[in-house]
Amino acid sequence: MTDDTSLRNLTKQFTKPGKLEAIYLRPQHDVACLSVPHAIAIAKLGLEGDRAIQRKSPKPLGSNRQVTLIQAEHIPVVASLIGKPVDAALLRRNLVVSGINLLAAKSLFKDQPLFIRIGEVVLEVTGPCEPCSKMEKLLGHGGYNAMRGHGGLTARVITGGSLSTGTAVLITPDYASIHWRD
Repeated sequence: MTDDTSLRNLTKQFTKPGKLEAIYLRPQHDVACLSVPHAIAIAKLGLEGDRAIQRKSPKPLGSNRQVTLIQAEHIPVVASLIGKPVDAALLRRNLVVSGINLLAAKSLFKDQPLFIRIGEVVLEVTGPCEPCSKMEKLLGHGGYNAMRGHGGLTARVITGGSLSTGTAVLITPDYASIHWRD
């Protein structure tokens, strides 16, 4: 008999799927993000057309920061903290996700990883996406601190494929069904 209320089990349970609201590519350093309805995720590299894919990593699975994600529900919080509307493109995150707690995708247990599945694409959360000093310039005075705790997550692409806005976003511990694509 298993205890469904154990912390290990509770961290695997999500009420419903989320939704991929927006996709942004950052073509170069200090260049505005491009909003696109579709993108291609490439395993161990990142998103085709994004500057993160150009960075070479000595790690077998590639950089820990191949893709960045932000919770759509956090954008109005940041706007409230700086006192003006915020365009998600200014935040320089690749994927905007709604309806699911992205921060809960970072497993509490090293031996029990969680994965983010968006259609055929599978991402592994690698850590928080801390704000950089650009946020102060882009959002104005206090922008950096407004983003702290609301900057989203970094991830690596485990299984590549096509991403499209409107696609369901699932957080799953079911890594048995994940296949590596090289």
